[in-house]
Amino acid sequence: MSSALAGPVTNAPRTGQLRPVAYLVGQVLLATAAMMVFPLIIDVVQHNPDWQAFAVAAGLSSAVGGLLSWWGRGTVASGLTLRQAFLLTPVSWFSVCAVSALPFYFARYGIVAGSAADAFFEAASGITTTGATVLSGLEQAPPGMLLWRALLQWMGGIGIIATAIAILPALGIGGMQLFRTESSDRSEKVMPRVRQIAWAITGVYVGLTALAAVVYWLAGMIPFDAVAHALSSVATGGFSTSDGSFGTWEANGIQWFATLFMLSGSIPFVLYVRLIAGDRSAVWDRQVRTLLIFLAIVIGLLGSYLTITGRYPLEPAFRHAAFNVVSVVTTTGFATTDYTLWGNVVIGLFFGLTFIGGCTGSTSGGIKIFRFEVMAVMLRTHFLRLIYPRGVFPRSYGARQLDDEVVNSVVAFFAVFFLCYAALTISLMALDLDFITSASGAATALANVGPGLGNTIGPAGNFASLPAAAKWLLGVAMLLGRLELFTVLVLFIPRFWRG
Repeated sequence: MSSALAGPVTNAPRTGQLRPVAYLVGQVLLATAAMMVFPLIIDVVQHNPDWQAFAVAAGLSSAVGGLLSWWGRGTVASGLTLRQAFLLTPVSWFSVCAVSALPFYFARYGIVAGSAADAFFEAASGITTTGATVLSGLEQAPPGMLLWRALLQWMGGIGIIATAIAILPALGIGGMQLFRTESSDRSEKVMPRVRQIAWAITGVYVGLTALAAVVYWLAGMIPFDAVAHALSSVATGGFSTSDGSFGTWEANGIQWFATLFMLSGSIPFVLYVRLIAGDRSAVWDRQVRTLLIFLAIVIGLLGSYLTITGRYPLEPAFRHAAFNVVSVVTTTGFATTDYTLWGNVVIGLFFGLTFIGGCTGSTSGGIKIFRFEVMAVMLRTHFLRLIYPRGVFPRSYGARQLDDEVVNSVVAFFAVFFLCYAALTISLMALDLDFITSASGAATALANVGPGLGNTIGPAGNFASLPAAAKWLLGVAMLLGRLELFTVLVLFIPRFWRG
């Protein structure tokens, strides 16, 4: 998986060393421009003038992508060095976010039109599969705009799977090196070549999306809504075509189906490939097992609480509990109702769930289940050593021993995550936002969840009324959280550039 990173660690990136990065960024921008053709065509067919916004954006993205690809052509055959990989990850994601914001900026619809802060926020929320939005009146929005939002999340979903499998383990980000050998070894037994694995994962991703679209259509959505929600569900994104999100559709079990598709996106996609290839041990993956047990406990408790307190009858209570808990834990961000009206204890519960996240190698954001598992192993070992100072207690994760490098990386990730969270919360409060809005907004941005808490950015609101500076901060925070923090923060260390 990390063959692209083969090669010595060089000194600071020079002009020649930047060419492979430029080539790959150029290719990504060309692919982004190609995706803009779909909403462009829909707007042309619907006689909506916003097709011009997509045409201009696609032209600019193609021009920049073409120049970068031409300048860096023929330079990636030998792979990337470590510094080039660190540089490629944030530069490519920020570049895609920038060009993806152009249709929102040039469009004639919505408050994002002509607002750089709104356009950047909406694009960052889409490409990072966060699902926070500044738009309202979605039922009257042009179809091209709605499709572009869904496509952004779908592209971001497959993009983060590729990043989590091929790049982050090789860089040793936040304990992801734990999956370097595991991902490569297990995957290679299924398919001997990295390219085959990539195509297999893409096939699973497309297949799940198509299945979701068909199920939503059969359950009562019109074809366009079904496709848009399928793109967002499997990507664990959260953009909807209705201000009421999934609360607009209740019949025929559609919310139960959506719960399953959100959950499907939070499972490592390598496991699907292994399962299809006949490796039944993939079903018992430790991350997936822990995630499912955790969700079952929380849903059971919340569903019982909603039933006992008389807020809903039995089936609606567990349906709303399952949908909204899975939505927040998998960092999707859909909602069936305003769960902040269920009481303070539920508000506190959902605030805590915001940080969890799904499995690594999935489309989910958040801290990720495996890091909580590693921390639990570390705490257990620490307490045992307090009781038995001379005892020897090996640290293991499944069948693997946890070495100091993995443990230190996980501890560092937790520390940096909550330092960034505190800094972002304080920065938002400095912009005269209240504590609930600031604290939940910072959490939902860094964890890529979507809705926050409170009357302003809660499940029944949006981020439109926030000041422009807050939108810029939250947009950057979404990218920072999506890229696992360190790939961005390392660029601010002078030694990275000096060598």
